[in-house]
Amino acid sequence: MPVGGLVPQVTDDAAQLVVRNARIHTGDARRPQAEALAVRDGVITVVGDDRDVAPHIGAATRVVDALGRRMVPGLNDAHLHVIRGGLNYVLELRWDGVPTLREGLAMLREQAARTPKGQWVRVVGGWSAEQFAERRLPTVAELNAAAPDTPVFVLHLYQSAVLNRAAIKAVGYGRDTPEPKGGQIVRGRDGEPTGMLLAAPSALVLYSTLAKAPTLQGEDRKTSTRHFLRELNRFGLTSAIDAAGGFQNFPDNYGTVVELAKAGQLSLRIAYHLFPQTPGQEIDDLARWIDMARPEDGDEWLRLNGAGENLTWAAADFENFSQPRPELTSDYEVDFEKAVRLLMENGWGFRLHATYDETIRRDLAVFEKLASEGLFPAGNRWLFDHAETVSPDSLDRIAALGGAVSVQNRLSFQGEAFARRYGAGVAAGSPPVRAMLDRGLTVAAGTDATRVSTYNPWVALHWLVSGRTVGDLVLRPPANRVDRHTALALFTRAGAALTGEEQVKGTLRPGSYADLAVLSDDYFTVPEPEIPHIESVLTVTGGRVVYAAAEYQGLDEELPPVSPDWSPVAHFGGYQAAARTGRPGVRQAESLGEAVAESEQHTRWRVRRGLAPQDTAPAFDPCFVL
Repeated sequence: MPVGGLVPQVTDDAAQLVVRNARIHTGDARRPQAEALAVRDGVITVVGDDRDVAPHIGAATRVVDALGRRMVPGLNDAHLHVIRGGLNYVLELRWDGVPTLREGLAMLREQAARTPKGQWVRVVGGWSAEQFAERRLPTVAELNAAAPDTPVFVLHLYQSAVLNRAAIKAVGYGRDTPEPKGGQIVRGRDGEPTGMLLAAPSALVLYSTLAKAPTLQGEDRKTSTRHFLRELNRFGLTSAIDAAGGFQNFPDNYGTVVELAKAGQLSLRIAYHLFPQTPGQEIDDLARWIDMARPEDGDEWLRLNGAGENLTWAAADFENFSQPRPELTSDYEVDFEKAVRLLMENGWGFRLHATYDETIRRDLAVFEKLASEGLFPAGNRWLFDHAETVSPDSLDRIAALGGAVSVQNRLSFQGEAFARRYGAGVAAGSPPVRAMLDRGLTVAAGTDATRVSTYNPWVALHWLVSGRTVGDLVLRPPANRVDRHTALALFTRAGAALTGEEQVKGTLRPGSYADLAVLSDDYFTVPEPEIPHIESVLTVTGGRVVYAAAEYQGLDEELPPVSPDWSPVAHFGGYQAAARTGRPGVRQAESLGEAVAESEQHTRWRVRRGLAPQDTAPAFDPCFVL
């Protein structure tokens, strides 16, 4: 782009990319603001203004005018199931951001009509009934009406799944199917499954049922993953820490990202963890992996970061807040200690899933025992994930042992259920983000997408700043919220610290990776309710333009078409951004009113049939709780 005053020079160190006329938030205390930066060989070389970058503009330099927009360091999701999500992305119908159940069912009906025989329609994560105007789940009858012949699986948080008649038949559930451990197949009077599955409290029945659906193979896996990474780039993400998870086997399910990394086709930097999959075999799996690889093996695009988020299955609690806190076995520490000892002796760090303080206290006792022997943390990075109900005493113990914490906005999707079970007082401090930061702990933020929360990081940033759920319920008071600058640091610098890359990632300064996002709206000044609607118009990872929209459309790398061509993503895309213009406010209000009226009719129908009490519980409002 020819720009007045910036004349190409004959220079040996010309930049490949210059972005100018931006309001740059660098994240670097030494120079917090700038207007331009230059990039060479994937690294930032200059941060300043036009005069600073002008000498580095050569004949082949791409100069991009940011048009006065806000630029921030590329976002880093510190807990994202990106590898598993990529393998399935193009098969999933996303209800992320959809405002009404009526609209979601219309999407489902349309997708069922184009889905070929033998394939499923699946809605897997990124939404909550509380985001809908109707404030409810779809019914089995509604799924049967929308898709009488095509299997439909709709997952709702860690709590339940709704299947239509065709899906029940496809998975083979019947009168004689035994009840799964920790779950329930809801049955009618005749003993046949109704189509509702409940986590009670384990979500294993939900995930094992989903695992029966057809999967992608070969090149389609690569194409799906590349489109998922592009979707993450759409929101300014340039890095993620993959937290592994159930049904993600190593090395098999990691092969796709490895192949993409070898081909230079990753558009997101991934640091991954390894999660033992088979109960009773965890120590053997960890020992085998220790012989195969070491943390930080790889490069700046794909690297091993350690074990977790489970080390042993018996030590894992569940996060289904519609059910009571699970009681873990009284002796899980025996194998858990063996796993931690093995990792520490071999230089492996780890991350650990722990929702409740009761679990965290027991885990800390194991760590303190090993610390008394000089084996913990032995210079290794370690952290707790989630920690919704962690206590002040446990935070002090985490700090004393050199640990960190990764928090996710799971309560922006499950906050209403959490508050109903534990009360407004506990919800106000869950998780205690402010108390974590006050102790000097490294606190990184993520989404825990894709099976519960959405992968849109701006929804999580809004939760950190506002304390509100997607249903607009205020859970956390101002004393347990953070300002916008702090929230952004949790999504940039803090994530880099968890992978030992804080010197080259998370800030925009000379010597750092050229990972940045030019935003559609100024995060620091946009009204608080608009934060979830922010997207990137230009995302750069390692100096490569990996996403481009608005005036920059076409500057990013071309991707192969979505495959298969009947994919929900091919037609609807991913995250359903709310309409910002073009829909009159009156019509929008009418649509929401229609949806609410339909919900009220549904409630009356349930009351008449004895499926709901006559007097419903009052709305939860912490302002009226003494």
